[in-house]
Amino acid sequence: MKTTNPVLARLGQAAERERAAGYAQPGPYGQPGYPAAPGYPQQQTPYQQQYPAGTGYPAAPPTVTPMTLDDVVVKTVTLLAILGASAAAAWVLVPDAMVGVAWIGAAVVGLALGLIISFSRMANPALVVAYAVIEGVFVGMVSKAFNSLYDGIVLQAVAATFGVFFLMAMIYKARIIRATPKFTKILVSVMVGLFAAMLINFVLALFGVNTGLRDGSPLAIIFSLVCIVVASLSFVLNFAEIEEGVRMGLPQRYSWTAAFGILVGLVWLYIEILRLLSYFQGDD
Repeated sequence: MKTTNPVLARLGQAAERERAAGYAQPGPYGQPGYPAAPGYPQQQTPYQQQYPAGTGYPAAPPTVTPMTLDDVVVKTVTLLAILGASAAAAWVLVPDAMVGVAWIGAAVVGLALGLIISFSRMANPALVVAYAVIEGVFVGMVSKAFNSLYDGIVLQAVAATFGVFFLMAMIYKARIIRATPKFTKILVSVMVGLFAAMLINFVLALFGVNTGLRDGSPLAIIFSLVCIVVASLSFVLNFAEIEEGVRMGLPQRYSWTAAFGILVGLVWLYIEILRLLSYFQGDD
């Protein structure tokens, strides 16, 4: 399955590169699958001895552990725990006067890290964990700001976010919605358009221009609803990519990249739900 998902699009390419390389890993000189020391012959595995190169037989089985669905689940839970701990720490430690600065700073750094991870050619668990920490600060600051205005809104948004996520997981498992090429192309195009609109709105807001997308007006409500629907549907792309990655035998470390994709969707969905709920809270 070829995809245009900007977060997990390179997983299939990575699998092809890994398999083409025979999944070789660094190790002792001269051992099977490892480079031989200068002047010494290269040892071969029994499989290589039985089927020498060029005989037309398939390559030897991979020598690294492939990714499984359980790996992705564990990594996703781990990243959520890191994000939650970071958000809680930021909520408690960052003074109220610094919430805005920390909010913007974490958003900028998180965006930069997210782009690096999304377009990187290799899975990097350290960067993914760092992203979870930074996004935790961002989520914590946003949540603290909204909760100071509307008490209890954070718990409502968290419950709604995970409710939507599990609903989408059940819908995908039942194959009610499929990540067909047409569906993927349309959804990614809409996502790009929404992010462009949000970026333009943010820049204009810095100059005091109100576009009506984030002020609680009917237009803002419609925009948030569209974002929530699109963020929810993005999980279909994530689930399809994970399923394909498991089928293709991606190395286990790529489960971090898959978990990163889910984390991005969850954060986006949470922020949009938080905004939407705030529009109906009134001025109490």
